Amino acid sequence: MANVMLVANLNCDRVLQLKEPLHAGGRHHYHDLGRRLGGGGANTGLALVFAGHNVSLVSQVGRDETADWLLAEASLKGLNCSLLQRNDIVTPELMLLMTPDGERTIIRPERPAFSLGPAPDFSNWDAIYINSSADGVVEWASKAIEDNRQQAASISDQTLVVAQLPKNHDARPCHVLITSRSDLDVHISSMNNDMEIKDLAPFQYASSIAGDSLQHFIVTDGEHGATVYSECGQDYVSAHTVDVVDTTGAGDAYAAGVIHGLLDKLTITESMAVGTQWASIAVSTKSSVPGEEFKAYLAQI
Repeated sequence: MANVMLVANLNCDRVLQLKEPLHAGGRHHYHDLGRRLGGGGANTGLALVFAGHNVSLVSQVGRDETADWLLAEASLKGLNCSLLQRNDIVTPELMLLMTPDGERTIIRPERPAFSLGPAPDFSNWDAIYINSSADGVVEWASKAIEDNRQQAASISDQTLVVAQLPKNHDARPCHVLITSRSDLDVHISSMNNDMEIKDLAPFQYASSIAGDSLQHFIVTDGEHGATVYSECGQDYVSAHTVDVVDTTGAGDAYAAGVIHGLLDKLTITESMAVGTQWASIAVSTKSSVPGEEFKAYLAQI
């Protein structure tokens, strides 16, 4: 059992099941499936909670009824919400448009600014996962890495810092950087005319974002599996063949599996295999957050 801090969003998802695929100019009928817990904080966090870890969520919500519902749902499922900030903001519902093939389109308003404040003492945390562009996240990640670099007896004793590739071009100090192939392509193409950065090999490109602490850069590619890059080269882990029901939360479940594997002292490819298994369960069930199917899987291993 490990202490894990997640800097990630906690969302209220309103799920609308469409009767046909989206297309421009169309008129779409839907069935309202109600609201459900969502966001990277819930999707990744609950997978780790069900796997036996103590998970604390760092995020912000408002003081309205939707926020009250979010906190109650997250707390009842085992997430520690004591580090959440409650501000005078409106907590919106995110619209998830689900098509019959399991793909989803997310419609949400612009998020209000979120500032983390001064970085805390990270000595009691075994891992920190960052899936947020909150103000101060770079300082938090840098402090976690530097504090533990000075205090830990060995690399294996350091606080593990895992992060998702940021949407913008900010730095994201970490030991393990994760992204999807589609997000990486968008990130690279948005570098404008900086050909010097665009032409870097994958690990060097990731190091320009994560810094010299980076050990592994994981690029997932759906049914085509995932590739990990390091200073020593690259490795590949294949995907599982499953019937796709709902792709929401698959990347979050994958990240949770990787973190769980690394905390269990597995190798990076072994940890990616755990992430692949967890993601396959996520896409084959009608939920973004882990549910009974995931619990049943954990009970069998």
